[in-house]
Amino acid sequence: MAVNNYKNIFINITPQERPNKKKFCWFRKNNIKYIDYKDPDFLLRFVNEQGKMYPRRITGTSLKYQRQLSTAIKRARHIALLPYVSDSLK
Repeated sequence: MAVNNYKNIFINITPQERPNKKKFCWFRKNNIKYIDYKDPDFLLRFVNEQGKMYPRRITGTSLKYQRQLSTAIKRARHIALLPYVSDSLK
């Protein structure tokens, strides 16, 4: 019978060992009031390689700006500034 020396880092981690990276809303920090759908270079920051929007838990945006961002991305897709699906977007 072999002894398992594996330490589960997800269960046995203390709060001091966790990274303290606080997510913040980029739009609130830079005092952005309106997200322009006609700027595809800016909107590409919030879209992955397949053309999907990043969720709030990844980007850290607040709910208000995430809704505006999704509307802007959908509008940009509709007028063909952003692709719906792509193999290599960036």
